Amino acid sequence: MKEMRKTAFVSDFDGTLSKEDFFNMVVDRLLTREDILPWQDFLAGKITHLEALSRIFARVRIPQAELDIFIQSIQIDPKAKETFELCKKLSIPIYICSAGMDYYILKRIPQYIEQYRIQIISNKGEYSPETGFKVTPPPAGSPFYSKSTGIAKDELVNHLQKQGYFTIFAGDGRPDIKAAKITDAVFAKSVLLDFCREQNVKTLKFDDFGDITEYIKTSNK
Repeated sequence: MKEMRKTAFVSDFDGTLSKEDFFNMVVDRLLTREDILPWQDFLAGKITHLEALSRIFARVRIPQAELDIFIQSIQIDPKAKETFELCKKLSIPIYICSAGMDYYILKRIPQYIEQYRIQIISNKGEYSPETGFKVTPPPAGSPFYSKSTGIAKDELVNHLQKQGYFTIFAGDGRPDIKAAKITDAVFAKSVLLDFCREQNVKTLKFDDFGDITEYIKTSNK
């Protein structure tokens, strides 16, 4: 095996590591049409992505026990474990970078986070059955802060590149676009894939995490 290049892996969570976006799960199963009106304000450019997310998540009102069960119903890509195993074997640091919130990520995959030393870069989340979710972005002085989404994924990629890392990025949505434009290797789905095709951003085949595993294996032969 040739000498491995210094590599870091950054993945979005919702719709990338997970099968379905937690936001969509909440909207479809826990809220009313009126509850999600802030999203229309975001699409119209009246408020930020973070503001819309915060207002909508604050409308959730279910008992804690029900929420815990709901979070455990999030489906995780079954091939992700193999990717994480390979990263651990090759000493590739793993980052899950989300413009959602850490609350459901920490509850859904604690075993992965601990076993593979995954770093979570996300907005903070708290929950109360009486007041719903409270979403708190990092401080404005944080190196990964974004006024619009709370988390600037491109700043994380840029930070890693400045440290000499070859960056692999996986994502599917609007908050992933800036990161995809500057990363060294991008695995894109859904909205992000459409953007990359429109902007001639080179992407790699991404049906599931098995494609990422194969790419890393091939790159380090």
